[in-house]
Amino acid sequence: MPVGRFLLCLHSHMPYVLAHGKSPHGTDWLFESAAECYLPILDALDRLRNQGIRPHWTINISPVLAEQLDDPSFKEGFAEYCQEKIDWALRDQEQFRATGPLWMQGLAAMWQRVYTKALVQFKHQWDRSICEGFRFFQEEGAIEIITCGATHGYFPLLGTDESVQAQIKLGVESYRKRFGRQPRGIWLPECAYRPAYDWKSPVGQDEVAWPRKAVDELLVENGIEYFFVDSHMIRGGEPLGTYGAQFPQLAELFARSSKLFTPPTEFRSEYEHYVLPTGATIFARDPNTTARVWSGEVGYPGDEWYLEFHKQLYPGRHRYWRISPNKADLGAKQPYDPWRAYENIAHHAEDFVRLVKGVLANYKGVADRTGTLVAMYDTELFGHWWWEGPEFLYEVAKLMHADPDLQPVTGGELLDEEPARHMITMPEGSWGEGGYHYIWINQDNHWTWERLYPAQRKMRQMAREYAGGPANRVVLQAARELLMAEASDWQFLISTWAARDYAEVRFDDHVERFERLAEMADRVHIGGKLTASEIAFLEDCESKDAAFADLDLSYWAALDRPVAVTR
Repeated sequence: MPVGRFLLCLHSHMPYVLAHGKSPHGTDWLFESAAECYLPILDALDRLRNQGIRPHWTINISPVLAEQLDDPSFKEGFAEYCQEKIDWALRDQEQFRATGPLWMQGLAAMWQRVYTKALVQFKHQWDRSICEGFRFFQEEGAIEIITCGATHGYFPLLGTDESVQAQIKLGVESYRKRFGRQPRGIWLPECAYRPAYDWKSPVGQDEVAWPRKAVDELLVENGIEYFFVDSHMIRGGEPLGTYGAQFPQLAELFARSSKLFTPPTEFRSEYEHYVLPTGATIFARDPNTTARVWSGEVGYPGDEWYLEFHKQLYPGRHRYWRISPNKADLGAKQPYDPWRAYENIAHHAEDFVRLVKGVLANYKGVADRTGTLVAMYDTELFGHWWWEGPEFLYEVAKLMHADPDLQPVTGGELLDEEPARHMITMPEGSWGEGGYHYIWINQDNHWTWERLYPAQRKMRQMAREYAGGPANRVVLQAARELLMAEASDWQFLISTWAARDYAEVRFDDHVERFERLAEMADRVHIGGKLTASEIAFLEDCESKDAAFADLDLSYWAALDRPVAVTR
């Protein structure tokens, strides 16, 4: 009898970067993640399969990421990217052989093998389709793939229920097309949730509140059975720091939703799963194991023997140094020793499995029942930020498979084995800083919402009135531009100053394209004709932002079920 169950959920996502430029921002982000994260995880799954091991991981692939991975331009560009990395490794070897140091020559040969392997796997093992690789392992029963909002829109702050609905419906339809079945689970972008209440726009003047659907209502209407949240949300406590003094409208939003939520008197635990009144099940992240894997300061990725992420040799951008004892000083970095690094991976995997067992055993002793530890991470942590991460996952899977005290499960398997025993309600929040919305709406990025809200209302009007008419083609492209603008990545990058300029340019570009397309649609709808320059603009938009070829405008036109009016 196991002491508990282990549910690993990996969240894979990349905003739409195809045709939007290369390094330092843009397409190279996608190429790096494919080479360093997605292909190595497929390789780990393949090696586990050869040993008869099904790790039972739950893996989200966001629809906009899947669209890019399936795009012919990605497939061609990725092969070229791998060849460029191979060529730079060969040049580095020549340079180090001639001038030294010789230890770098050996590491350059390692990078040559790494990217040769990636290229061979991509072209020959997976036939240039990373998504098909993941589908193969789902059909083998090794993993469960779940969906996400179409472009990772931040659900609680989107300005119309129709916009949330479109993100969900498109996420479900994209999944069905790609993986041949209905998704059971969803990764809410940023794990952000909002209950039903009379919602008021957090930006603008003289805004009026109106009834909004709960996020989980829209999920259940589209056949979604479960999603993931942060632990503070199931406990029902007030999230840290609503930042009311800095942004009063955000505090007002929190106060409005809180009026409908009564803090629980019963004990709630992240090691239990719960059902909401709508029928959706929620799994909550375990705080005990998070920092051990996530943190570069106190966790495994910060080990001094692991590969240093920030120091690269230009122009090829291969990495030759380890994190070293002095983490802050790039000049003091010491040579990377892959043999020593890979010895540490096994030790860290063993420590992680001990920690998981200890937490679950403690819960079983307290609650007198078997609990589930839910570990949730961005996929891109494993291999990109933490080079040794995919091998860590492989070692953990092997250890858990051999350990009778642990039972790895996917989200769907857990629901089938043990449906939720308790119904709860849940407050508004996210897994971001402070547990609320601050990262995605603050003084630095509130202007993005001032641009988005009119566009979302205009999209609803066009979908209702123009669909199927002479402006249909223009409205379809306007919908794509709006979807791209809704990505939560832009607000995040602005808030954190990580590629801030790039995020502001990208957001502005999509909104400006939407606004011009909307003006064109208005005129065409009443009998006007597009000029030659407008046709060229439309074609440029269709070429540049080409995801989601089969959009259904009805997603924005009306809700599946009207909102219940609150009294």
